[in-house]
Amino acid sequence: MLIRIHPDNPQERNIKTVVETLAKGGIIIYPTDTIYGLGCDITQYKAIERICRIKQIDPLKAQLSFVCSDLSDLSKYTKPISTPLYRMLKDKLPGPYTFILPASKAVPKILQSKKNTIGLRIPDNLISRTIIEKLGRPILSASLPGEMVEEYTDPELMYENFSKLVDLVVDGGPGGMVPSTVIDCTEEPYQLIRQGLGEWEEVAED
Repeated sequence: MLIRIHPDNPQERNIKTVVETLAKGGIIIYPTDTIYGLGCDITQYKAIERICRIKQIDPLKAQLSFVCSDLSDLSKYTKPISTPLYRMLKDKLPGPYTFILPASKAVPKILQSKKNTIGLRIPDNLISRTIIEKLGRPILSASLPGEMVEEYTDPELMYENFSKLVDLVVDGGPGGMVPSTVIDCTEEPYQLIRQGLGEWEEVAED
């Protein structure tokens, strides 16, 4: 199914359809503030396994992010962090960043890697944040399979290419081609893992 959602005024009925799809274990393609992503409910193990099959990756080794609607999920899914780090996250998010943080025991076992970390993402995109808010928990997110190509910016082309692999494609308008900037905050100094859309200058805690 291809469902169009207005980027500035998401239709409640259409958001409800997306949320119901996720809650039933469905996989969606949805917009963020960078590129379109593959997403599922973090509590739906079969959906997580499906995403990993699509991406041809091991869940425990996968670079998957928890996409949240705000920082309130931080205390549940990550271990306690320092005040300076929290301030930095608050300053940068919502925005085009993924922050690698120490994972708490609330992270589903299928995703508890040896490194025991998660990628935290809060996109500056009203559609994705509204979906997550209504779902009541984060979306597990991954990039679309294959190389980044221009087709990945067009929801209708994504629907043509991936409709047999996913349950729903959310059309929130054209997507970008530059992914989020990834920062490892598990130890100091913080490490830039991938330079993406978000600007980054090395920051150490006070």
